[in-house]
Amino acid sequence: MPKRSRRSVAWPGTVVSRPFFERPSTDVAPQLLNKILAGADGRAGRIVEVEAYVGSMDPAAHTYRGQTPRNAVMFGPAGHMYVYFTYGMHWCSNCVCQVGEGVLIRALEPLHGVDLMYEARSWGMKERDLCRGPARLTQAMGITGAQNGIDLVGARDGFAILDDGMPPPKALVGGPRIGIRVGVDLPWRWSVPDNRYVSGPVARGA
Repeated sequence: MPKRSRRSVAWPGTVVSRPFFERPSTDVAPQLLNKILAGADGRAGRIVEVEAYVGSMDPAAHTYRGQTPRNAVMFGPAGHMYVYFTYGMHWCSNCVCQVGEGVLIRALEPLHGVDLMYEARSWGMKERDLCRGPARLTQAMGITGAQNGIDLVGARDGFAILDDGMPPPKALVGGPRIGIRVGVDLPWRWSVPDNRYVSGPVARGA
């Protein structure tokens, strides 16, 4: 079981409820934009880029071929965090949605605890690069395999998704996901328009 962590600071918003996550990942993903990923030590960033992964119909999803020990969290309750290791060096963080589906958090705009993010990454980099990309943001936020399976809704495990009243952007356009070799034609990547913390090219249009 994940190790419990007490919240040591006041979080900038209210914890998102479980029904929000108990839906298809393609519905949840764009509505996660402008929500906040927060940690118990005060680190927090606004979610500005996401990708949806859609289980057995999505060849890029870890759950495409069914349940394994690695992806078991994705077949459990919605609102938990699925963390996986990639390229032998990076952690990536996802929110579990309905069974077998999840949303990869691709980029954050740093809000709070920026000094702690620099300590975790490097003091020499630009603030824009602290959380611009899924591996960078997990390092900046202190997310590792120890957080795999934690409950973001229960808010007892050190991390939560928060709503501070800022709505998702309007007229969003989905675009191709990046960093994958299959399912590249599916338009399941969304980002906050014109946000400089987004990690790659975005779709344009209304």
